[in-house]
Amino acid sequence: MSSPAQQLKQPHQLPIVSPSLLSADFGNLHDALSVVAAAGAPWIHLDVMDGHFVPNLTFGPPLIAALRESSDLVFDAHLMVDNPDDTIDWYLDAGCDYITVHLESSRDVRAMAQKVQAAGKGFGLALKPDAAVADLAQYLPCLDMVLLMSVFPGFSGQSFITDTPDRLKELQELCVSAGRTPLIQVDGGINPQTAALCAAQGAQVFVAGNAFFKAENPAQACADIIASAR
Repeated sequence: MSSPAQQLKQPHQLPIVSPSLLSADFGNLHDALSVVAAAGAPWIHLDVMDGHFVPNLTFGPPLIAALRESSDLVFDAHLMVDNPDDTIDWYLDAGCDYITVHLESSRDVRAMAQKVQAAGKGFGLALKPDAAVADLAQYLPCLDMVLLMSVFPGFSGQSFITDTPDRLKELQELCVSAGRTPLIQVDGGINPQTAALCAAQGAQVFVAGNAFFKAENPAQACADIIASAR
């Protein structure tokens, strides 16, 4: 069953493209949000990296809060940080709508889920490519979304890992057996071709970085991913 938070934040028809701000021009981020909205993508993916959990440093709550003031997009935050339990309130206060953390860096997944959902927002868990899908089983009842990484987190522009559809199939089977229906998000090397492979195995939300922001026509790029996922 869907949680109240999940129902609240699913006003958009599936599949969904969530363009990754990591691939945008950091000197013109407000313009980047306008490009996303004009392309018809209802979400924006916010890759938060702390330089510890992953070997890169991006941005944090002050920048997200500043962007929130000028955008109605669904803010889809992916926290690649060592201490999500200690900092998750920062991202709620900054205006994130979905907050996804990594299982490996979490002390108390259920407590974080309860806090996020009590605020009317969606909570997710992310899995790196070398993390066991089965590790999610005990947490499925408290998840609004699962993010399956199709590259190792840390940098944009990586190539899609080819066993991702098999992992998505395993995840889909796990959800069915548990009677749970979290949104299934995939992130890394997504384009029309890889989106089709992932959608065939249950993916619903597609994080597109370079395939969107580096495209000559981002709106067409978005439409192409949606069409292939259908």
